[in-house]
Amino acid sequence: MRASLSAKRLRGGAAYLPHYTVLIAVSVIMMVPFVWMLSTSLKEPADIFVFPPRLLPSPIRWANYSDVITSMPFHLFYWNSVYIAALVTAGTVFFASLAGYAFARIPFRGGNLVFLMLLSTMMIPNEVIAIPMFLFMRDIGWINTHLPLIVLPIFGAGGVFGVFVMRQFFLSIPKELEEAAMIDGCSRMRIYLTIMLPLAKPAIATLVIFTFLTSWNDFFDPLIFINDRELMTLPLALSMFTNESGTSWHLLMSASVMATLPLLIVFFFAQKQFIEGVSMTGLKE
Repeated sequence: MRASLSAKRLRGGAAYLPHYTVLIAVSVIMMVPFVWMLSTSLKEPADIFVFPPRLLPSPIRWANYSDVITSMPFHLFYWNSVYIAALVTAGTVFFASLAGYAFARIPFRGGNLVFLMLLSTMMIPNEVIAIPMFLFMRDIGWINTHLPLIVLPIFGAGGVFGVFVMRQFFLSIPKELEEAAMIDGCSRMRIYLTIMLPLAKPAIATLVIFTFLTSWNDFFDPLIFINDRELMTLPLALSMFTNESGTSWHLLMSASVMATLPLLIVFFFAQKQFIEGVSMTGLKE
């Protein structure tokens, strides 16, 4: 009996071998740019483009990281990106979860039409509305501040995407839970806070990762709205390593490694809920 079970397991594992082989090969290919970035960040400038290329730097130049910090106020750029991305993520999760719950659970006339109109705004490229938004931000005195980088993503395409994610997840939650809570005398807000949000952790984790990643890597909006150096974010700071005389690749790669760390940390702590949220979002129409 045990021998037959072992044979079945081996045959089952062999059937998935081609899939695992393809996944491993794709993973290795996708890791190459990151490995090259990490290797370059530890090399001497003269060793970056030697042929044949060397993966392991010799000698290892840790001073590249200290040079990045001393060559510019890198800590200030880092802080700007951290707190902007954190506020955008928190605001998007809060407003998107409220709107998603309303669209999923509170029936009102024309709700589906309003939701479709809201989704249609995601088809408008950011470049199309860049000039009108710049003029509007200038008129209200928000140019050269961080307010456009915080408010616009929350109520823009990123916020609409968040509403879609939360709505689809709330639709997958059985209505019986909400009906039982209403019988016990719970209000809509209490149901939202004590029942819906705890159950929506996978969707929230998915939205946190996507929103934080988008805000952290945003280059276009800071380029439009920010003028002063001390207000710049990391994407703008990385562009400062390129000038008329060329690109300081060793410093650029060192700064890129440090800029990537928060993204890895966020995904590491939320990967389980992220995978669950992606697999469950969109189960119901």
